[in-house]
Amino acid sequence: MTERKPADVSYEDWVDHQIRQAERRGEFAELPGRGKPLPGNEIEYDALWWVKAKMKREGLGQEQADASHSLVAVCRRDAEELPAVLARIEDEAEVRRRIAELNKRITDLHLMPPPGPPLGIPRFKVDEVVREWRQARKAARRRPGAAGRD
Repeated sequence: MTERKPADVSYEDWVDHQIRQAERRGEFAELPGRGKPLPGNEIEYDALWWVKAKMKREGLGQEQADASHSLVAVCRRDAEELPAVLARIEDEAEVRRRIAELNKRITDLHLMPPPGPPLGIPRFKVDEVVREWRQARKAARRRPGAAGRD
């Protein structure tokens, strides 16, 4: 039976005292693994160890991480190409639909566990992009040789 902790001793000091007494009695002398390195200590430190461990526990293999990484690359490319894509569209409702679809993909990627580098692009402000689209269309109609377009 263990002794009771004196009232004037902190809990931490009492635990340390109990450990020292157990060491003197030899209670830690024959523990399995004594004197051996901790498992996992032989590999180089990885700052994302916890993400990789979580993915392993959740059953997410490297193929999902690679697929997620490619989704990020595709989304970045689509965001960069958005103005050129929208320039070819004649209907404002279609412009809004395309922006909403891209924004949903951006949101979904922001909510996923990080597969690699962060996405790093914000959602688009639909009204702002549509305003720029309208201005670009108006400017294109004013150019010589643009007659008959609309």
